[in-house]
Amino acid sequence: MPNEIIQVAERRADVSLLTDQDIYLFNEGNHYRIYDKLGSHLNNVSGQAGTSFSVWAPNARQVSVMGSFNGWNPDSHPLRARASSGIWEGFLPGVNQGALYKFHIVSHNQGYVGDKADPFGVFHENPPRTASVVWDLTYKWNDREWMVQRPARSSLQASISIYEVHLGSWTRVPEEHNRSLNYRELAPRLAEYVNHMQFTHVELLPVMEHPFYGSWGYQTTGYFAPTSRYGTPQ
Repeated sequence: MPNEIIQVAERRADVSLLTDQDIYLFNEGNHYRIYDKLGSHLNNVSGQAGTSFSVWAPNARQVSVMGSFNGWNPDSHPLRARASSGIWEGFLPGVNQGALYKFHIVSHNQGYVGDKADPFGVFHENPPRTASVVWDLTYKWNDREWMVQRPARSSLQASISIYEVHLGSWTRVPEEHNRSLNYRELAPRLAEYVNHMQFTHVELLPVMEHPFYGSWGYQTTGYFAPTSRYGTPQ
């Protein structure tokens, strides 16, 4: 259960997803896959399953991970600063998929203290709740045939007709309290509709995580996470 306190071992100070090359590229501003390193990533170290956490907080005096696994105690699992990069990191054995978490940050700036969702999180609680969720993004793709055809369909010489759509309000289910469709329900229905109407492309209004539904996704807070309103990242 997400809110169940579990027995989490002490942070492993000797475990890092970040190599010296990662730090160099990050400091230089040229690390184009930093999302593979920062945030939360399920990991297995010497037979210990857990999660690696990291966040860039250059003005922090102290950073820790608090969550459903430690009773949201900010003192339980402090992270370590990585050289002069401003990155704080740590591996927590026993923290698995579905765990809720935030970063507890104590700033050098007048002692400011804040609990922050993960800016590199891939999954977040359904708003108005604000915690991030540890999640495995493993997915078996089945679109090889479409990918082979894509270059021809994307040709600059081909015709184009774009259908812009907001997933949450496009179609609802009146019999179930007027709920929105989830991702799995939307995919075949939307594809069938745009094909019938002879559109060639679909443009989605923002699907990244956002706190206010009425913004239609334009108040983005989770750039690496599809909104949990309609299902999981998969």
